[in-house]
Amino acid sequence: MSKRRMRRIIAGLLTITVGFVTWSVVVTILLRFLAPPASALMIERRIDSWRSGQKHSSQYKWVDLDRIAMPIASAVIASEDQNFLHHHGFDWGAIQRAIDHDENSKRLRGASTLTQQTAKNLFLWPGRTWVRKALEAYFTVLLEACWDKRRILETYLNIVEFGDGVYGVEAASQRYFHKAADRLTPEDAATLAAVLPNPHRLRANAPSAYVRERQHWILQQMQQLDPVALR
Repeated sequence: MSKRRMRRIIAGLLTITVGFVTWSVVVTILLRFLAPPASALMIERRIDSWRSGQKHSSQYKWVDLDRIAMPIASAVIASEDQNFLHHHGFDWGAIQRAIDHDENSKRLRGASTLTQQTAKNLFLWPGRTWVRKALEAYFTVLLEACWDKRRILETYLNIVEFGDGVYGVEAASQRYFHKAADRLTPEDAATLAAVLPNPHRLRANAPSAYVRERQHWILQQMQQLDPVALR
């Protein structure tokens, strides 16, 4: 390969990289102030349904954090990321515990923070490839740099999947409890948080013994969180 051709390839890669970084920064800054019309996960689910020929309906309605009951914020933090208010996108202690667990168990243990999950759901596709993991880390850093914790939590609560085609706490609250998200009780909130490990298998409206057990544990953990700090 000639030096001239190599320089062109390098210049092209640099152009693509700069373009991607510029686009991602601009979009991330805009989404700090604007509600996303959809997430990458919602789009991916829609494409999958088109490919399979199956009918797919989705429920998604953005609501501001002030219109979301405090218990659901406490519940997802208690369930998914108890160090959310203190880390900068990555919980290194949880990551090390997950590594130690995975070395001695066939069942993988997750260590993703709420920021990582928000980055994944908002911008990326499901999967465990190194490329996707690298992009998840990049967008996690970007979110922590451009958004405050309140915006990260607000976005997570609005785009996380609580069931097949059910995105965000407002849609989940209406679907499973027939009430607005600002009327969720601690028990409702803990039930919703309990299905997050696998919202396609676990049901908030027909909780299994496992979901009930997780709900009870989450309620206990919620009592240890500072509700003032979450606001």
